[in-house]
Amino acid sequence: MFSVDRMRALHAVAHHGSVAGAAAALHVTPSGVSQQLAKLEREAGLELLEPRGRSVRLTRAGQVLVAHAERVLAQLAEARTDLERMREDVFGPLRMGAISTCVHALIPPALATLTEQHPRLEVHLGEGEAETTLPQVVAGDLDLAVVESWADRPTVVPPGTTQVTLFSDVADLVLPAGHRLAHRRSVDLAEVDDVSWISWTPGPGCYEWMVQVLRTQELEPRIRCTVGSYATQMALVAGNVGAALIPRLARGPLPDGVRVLATRPVLDRTILAVCRAGEEPHGGVRAALDALRDASAGYVAR
Repeated sequence: MFSVDRMRALHAVAHHGSVAGAAAALHVTPSGVSQQLAKLEREAGLELLEPRGRSVRLTRAGQVLVAHAERVLAQLAEARTDLERMREDVFGPLRMGAISTCVHALIPPALATLTEQHPRLEVHLGEGEAETTLPQVVAGDLDLAVVESWADRPTVVPPGTTQVTLFSDVADLVLPAGHRLAHRRSVDLAEVDDVSWISWTPGPGCYEWMVQVLRTQELEPRIRCTVGSYATQMALVAGNVGAALIPRLARGPLPDGVRVLATRPVLDRTILAVCRAGEEPHGGVRAALDALRDASAGYVAR
């Protein structure tokens, strides 16, 4: 079987008319081209070139082989182009999972960007916590997951995946306006020992995180309500039902009757995008990561 590099050397000599010209075009030495041609002649069993003054010309066998070389090299160039298009084209399905706060605030502008820039990309979005979405990424059921990782309760990203940090977020204390601490700008969490708490529904990491945070401050949380919506939690706080810890990304407009206080210690989390590792992400995943980074820019400094 003829070597592609030797066929390329023969094609370059035919095109440039000399070994020196072929060597310059291929960015190798003339002796390197001569060695390739000598090996090709041995493989062919026929002379392919003959001297012509300071240049060379193809023998009849050389002309036949160059014609084949042109077709082979053209086919390889076409294959390379097809592979490049596979990396660059953004089309087909993209399966994404995200935590609720990001579905509410971060994902819509990211999807708007993807729709505008890549109309052939079909995004399928589902809401879910890291406990659900990360195993789906590993299994190949999701292409991308957007998750949170709290500083005091970090999310373990499983082997076989890679993570991209999008931005940092902070959770604040939300109190009824009539609470004795509501006039403060910030508060030690340990001081908030006279309220019931409103939390996320049991099971997902948000519930366990809140319990852990309060117990770290030597508070035994009296959780009165568990609801899967930060907007509903805010409404319950406004109704003087209890207090809540709500990330700034999820806060939205404040209803009447609530006050927001910074906490000591600061309750911060990192928003991560997670996809499978070990291979070049397909175009849809790379486009989604770019769109998520762009959408995250407005939250970095919060």
